[in-house]
Amino acid sequence: MRDRYGRKISFREKLASLMYGRNGADALGNAALILYFVLTVVNWFVSSAIAAIIISLVCYGLLFYCFFRMFSRNIVKRRKENQAFCGIGRKIRDKFRLAKNKWKDRKTHVYVKCPGCKNVLRLPKKKGENTVKCPCCSERFVIKQ
Repeated sequence: MRDRYGRKISFREKLASLMYGRNGADALGNAALILYFVLTVVNWFVSSAIAAIIISLVCYGLLFYCFFRMFSRNIVKRRKENQAFCGIGRKIRDKFRLAKNKWKDRKTHVYVKCPGCKNVLRLPKKKGENTVKCPCCSERFVIKQ
């Protein structure tokens, strides 16, 4: 195929013109696609016919949702949905990261939540009662170790 100037149009240019003004791939769409693949693999090992049909319908729904997000022209709405998803994902990642760090530092440090601002503080282990000043809100509180 050629453009109006007689130049041959590459597949990449055709795809770029198709996606112009559309949302494209984002974190929420990628998560839906990954969940689709996971459920497809799970569906291979399901022995019940009814469960397999239900999982297949959910898979097709996820695939449709992924393509809907990708080709949507309502970029503002899709961006808000993606930001909400990323905020939830960030909270979950932070919880797992904190648990991992607590386990890794269990012999040398203790993690304490500030009663004022609720920030988690990493403190070196010391025996007895210690007074701690929060670097965020400057509140002083006592911890026992």
